[in-house]
Amino acid sequence: MKIGLFAVGRLKAGPEKDLAARYLDRFAKAGPAIGLEAGRMTEIAESRASSSDTRKREEGAQLLKSLPDAGLLILLDERGKHLDSPDFANLIGGFRDQGKRDMTIAIGGADGLDPDLHARADAVICLGRMTWPHQLVRILIAEQLYRTVTILSGHPYHRV
Repeated sequence: MKIGLFAVGRLKAGPEKDLAARYLDRFAKAGPAIGLEAGRMTEIAESRASSSDTRKREEGAQLLKSLPDAGLLILLDERGKHLDSPDFANLIGGFRDQGKRDMTIAIGGADGLDPDLHARADAVICLGRMTWPHQLVRILIAEQLYRTVTILSGHPYHRV
């Protein structure tokens, strides 16, 4: 199963981009052994519309256009379901075991994600109750994808 990331906002060169790339590289190297592959990273510019609702709607439309046919959609939202790392790994592993071929994990912009996307989403998860800038969310989700591979493969990286 290919897992791609979609992000509103572009990550500029710097330590955040380097750290996210390091975890995504680890994921890309370790994942194929257990049936998980790194998909594409799609970045879009934040909408310049005058209202929050319009910005979210425009960004959501770009997300939907970028989704592979029959691809899974996972939204990151502070009101989503709280998962620990093993639960996240089991969610990913479960979709893989069902024969799903493509998954996109979406990181919204400053205004969040279009509410209409929630109806399309296969899961809505939370990385905590705090609000995080998209640069840090990319690092967090990249690390969790690598951690998922280690959990599903029995590697000792994840310690309880």
